[in-house]
Amino acid sequence: MFYPVWRRDVQRNRRYAPLPGRAAHSEIRIQGDEYSEEDTDMDRRAEAHDVAGAAEAPVWPRPHPGVGTDIVVTHLLIVRDVERSRRFYTDTLGAKPLMEGPPAILQFYNSWLILSQEGGPTDDKPDVVAVAPSDGRSLTSALNLRVADIYEVYARWRERGAEFLTPPQVHAAEIRCYVRDPDGHLIEVGQTTSRPGRG
Repeated sequence: MFYPVWRRDVQRNRRYAPLPGRAAHSEIRIQGDEYSEEDTDMDRRAEAHDVAGAAEAPVWPRPHPGVGTDIVVTHLLIVRDVERSRRFYTDTLGAKPLMEGPPAILQFYNSWLILSQEGGPTDDKPDVVAVAPSDGRSLTSALNLRVADIYEVYARWRERGAEFLTPPQVHAAEIRCYVRDPDGHLIEVGQTTSRPGRG
């Protein structure tokens, strides 16, 4: 398994992309503002690796205090079969696995999903029982996915086996449709066509 190793410029507090072939958690420290030819070459290779790998490598949800990202949003789904749900979200909807679980943790585009199995109370929720939806026709919450081209996403996911309730429907400010996951969790897929007050 490849473990990312970061090169850090401690003067500027910049963090570069992981460089292959380095020992895990190693750092190269640069004193002052002087760079050697090797340093410059490393910068170029790091940035090129970052661009090439950014779309592929999944990222863990890690808040960073004091830099505007001290909270990140993840979504917990209670499911009956973690493996089945993980395959649906990765193979059909394109999520990237971070941990197979249980619980499974997935990067889902610009957010994250935690797929957890049903279970009884725990010490931090002593009077709460975790259960998957019992009725796929009742709506209490839903993932809401905003897409750039709903017809393309609809066709792509249907080809992979996703079962939509209807084709995309045109509304005043958006085009939308819904799909269910294997446990009946409803997922709204929508494309905004106009913003309120702008026509």
